[in-house]
Amino acid sequence: MFDNVRSISSNKFVLLLSFYYLVIFNIPFFEAVKTGIDNQGDVNWLFVLSIPLLLLMLLNVLFSLFTIKYITKPFFILLTIISSLVFYSSVKYGIIFDTNMIQNIVETTQSEASTYFNTSSIVYFFLTGGIPCFLIYKVNIVYQSFFKEMLIKLGCLFFFLLGIVAIVAVFYQNYAAFGRNNDLLKRLIIPTYVVGSTIKYVNEHYFTQPIPYQALGTDAVVSPHQGKKPNLIVMVLGETARAKNYEYYGYDRPTNAYTKEMGLITFQNMTSCGTATAVSVPCMFSHFDRSDYQLRKAQSQDTILDVLTYVSIDVQWFDNDSGCKGVCNKVNHMMITKENSPKECTTQSCFDEALLTQLDIALAKAKKKNTLIVLHLMGSHGPTYYLRYPKAFRQFLPDCQRSDIQNCNQQELVNTYDNTILYTDYIISKVIQKLKIYNQSFDTGMIYMSDHGESLGEKGLYLHGAPYSIAPTEQIHIPFLSWFSDAFYQKNRLDKTCLQALSQKGTFSHDNLFDSLLGIFNVKTQEYHQKQDVFSQCRL
Repeated sequence: MFDNVRSISSNKFVLLLSFYYLVIFNIPFFEAVKTGIDNQGDVNWLFVLSIPLLLLMLLNVLFSLFTIKYITKPFFILLTIISSLVFYSSVKYGIIFDTNMIQNIVETTQSEASTYFNTSSIVYFFLTGGIPCFLIYKVNIVYQSFFKEMLIKLGCLFFFLLGIVAIVAVFYQNYAAFGRNNDLLKRLIIPTYVVGSTIKYVNEHYFTQPIPYQALGTDAVVSPHQGKKPNLIVMVLGETARAKNYEYYGYDRPTNAYTKEMGLITFQNMTSCGTATAVSVPCMFSHFDRSDYQLRKAQSQDTILDVLTYVSIDVQWFDNDSGCKGVCNKVNHMMITKENSPKECTTQSCFDEALLTQLDIALAKAKKKNTLIVLHLMGSHGPTYYLRYPKAFRQFLPDCQRSDIQNCNQQELVNTYDNTILYTDYIISKVIQKLKIYNQSFDTGMIYMSDHGESLGEKGLYLHGAPYSIAPTEQIHIPFLSWFSDAFYQKNRLDKTCLQALSQKGTFSHDNLFDSLLGIFNVKTQEYHQKQDVFSQCRL
């Protein structure tokens, strides 16, 4: 059937492809344009009509640069595959592909990536990516002689560049004002923004001169505290938990039923360093504040875990998520897999109870020394929220038993997410119960902190990873909980009443973690900043 596809010139091919990208892949862009227009007063409709024409010309100019014999088809097939996947993610989840999102994609695991494939995504890809790629492969692109081809191409480029200059000259003030008021628009243009973000990511990670490594806290010493028992802290690192759905933060559902009577302290105003694991986890364990954080700089320094090992604190990391993002590379660490946790794992994922099994083993082997154990949960990672909890925790029904969550109704989606929060609360309660068993040998404590939040359809957004500058509250307002034994409060000179009051009125973020862990283990070093230590204000 396709053997007789009509031959077209390279310039017509570029024009047709540009038009396809304009009217299909850039639907999210034009929806955002419509929203921007609706939110402003007077509308210059000639300016509005110029927007698709300008974008068509820009795409044509860019695509013309890659219409080179033997390169054209493979390049545009790959670009269309990428654009189709980006288009689906933008339409269904509101995802924006900046450098942080590219980093998140690069560092994701195979099992995590597989959760995004479902009937809806396959149909979208087949229609918007598969069929166009096949047509690109089959079409007969006719090239003229080298000089004639170049002459025609330069003529077309001149024509379109002249059109771009003319439109910008006539409507410059409109574009400048509209762009300032709608900064999101440039992030939605497919494929330019995702390609630009990818190039920037590759340049920063593979072609930029590495920063010389700097050890931190080599001067660290542990100040003696009043007790003879060492401190044992379990840090539960949550995944994708937002404060909005925690009973502790005013939610009207019993999502904290398991820990509610355990006397946890809830830090009300807590924000994350990023909106994705690949950003937040390295950031929160680094010495940098969010405003100064860059992955390159963080990778060139010790983490708080490394500093703690300098004073012989036993640091262990157990991971049921997508890894520690380099944070735990220099300490003892273990990934939860079906091989080492067959009872808690399926072919798709592992329940967080597998971490409790490993915690039991670690506690039984714990030496009588200061110890920090980090449990990195799978928590509330989407879109397959229903795979994060066992059947016994399907308390909020009906839930959304599918990965294309945008096709569930809002209540089903919220029910499913709430079940993950309830299950996490159960995990936290079991950690505290286990710590109580070791109160005779250690002064014990638990810190729970999520890496970032999650969108559940608010403002048309799903999942997480929005650029921080425009991220909704749901993605950055996170839970931060703590529990310490009575002996821990006493021996480490912490005033519980003071801490309870502080947790209600203070403002906290991931920036506080580095110094708070130093403080909780009574570590003194020039890297320690008392003002950043959450617990310092309540030390007696």
